[in-house]
Amino acid sequence: MSASTLPASAPSAASEAPLGDAHAQARVLVQALPHMQHYDDAIVVVKYGGHAMGDEQVARDFAQDIVLLEQSGVNPVVVHGGGPQIGAMLAKLGIKSEFAAGLRITDKATVEIVEMVLAGSINKSLVGFINGAGGKALGLTGKDGNMVVATKVTRSVMDPDSNVEKVVDLGFVGEPSSVDTTVLDQILGRELIPVLAPIAAGEDGGTFNVNADTFAGAIAGALGAKRLLLLTDVPGVLDADKQLIKELSITEARRLIADGTISGGMIPKVETCIYALEQGVEGVVILDGKVPHAVLLELLTDHGAGTLIRR
Repeated sequence: MSASTLPASAPSAASEAPLGDAHAQARVLVQALPHMQHYDDAIVVVKYGGHAMGDEQVARDFAQDIVLLEQSGVNPVVVHGGGPQIGAMLAKLGIKSEFAAGLRITDKATVEIVEMVLAGSINKSLVGFINGAGGKALGLTGKDGNMVVATKVTRSVMDPDSNVEKVVDLGFVGEPSSVDTTVLDQILGRELIPVLAPIAAGEDGGTFNVNADTFAGAIAGALGAKRLLLLTDVPGVLDADKQLIKELSITEARRLIADGTISGGMIPKVETCIYALEQGVEGVVILDGKVPHAVLLELLTDHGAGTLIRR
């Protein structure tokens, strides 16, 4: 933002803060400069999880981070989830949620609610927070411009009674089969911030619910993003002693999955990271989205805020 665009009445930081505080602020900015130069004009895809979105102040902090990145010359793309919010709406409407292999079984009635919540209330709420922080956010789904086309997902689970593996029909749950970045190419670099709901089109024009991590990984890979940040409700990947692992290679990540150190819901997140890296993303970070200004801590400081996985 140029000085000419500031309101004439806007006070300077120095006029409001003691000189010592002003010097501290200047040091912070100088320390951030190399990081800002590193990400200048780069694409950063940020997946914002539904669990992190439950706290309004955290959402406002996140919106400020995204606007600051865009003002600093970064091209942020936001992908949001909404699992808890979808679950709450389904319960309110008396529709029972069922899960298999970690994914919500999505019948026709459920997919209509999923699309309403993700593309409606959640998407527009996040757009509003970003716009309120001074940005220009644009809410979209994967269906817009055929950005993301998905195919039906099937999963195999072990029947606990018979101990026989069986295929589960997940309904309208999809995985990206193709990504067309035409719409995003027209948006990025024009002071606009795309905010994407993980709803995809089927090849027949229908609707698929896509896991938000998977959706973000596909978008980041297609855009050749410099970073993909997966904001969740845990600090990152933990070792056998439950301590944060700061950095992993793809080989190390696969070894930790094989030996059981990475388990449960962290496995699909790490697999999404590996997929994105193999598609050309430079680095992927899993971090706690409930930490205030986690995005800025990760990208614009020396300390980082989660687990970085590199090619």
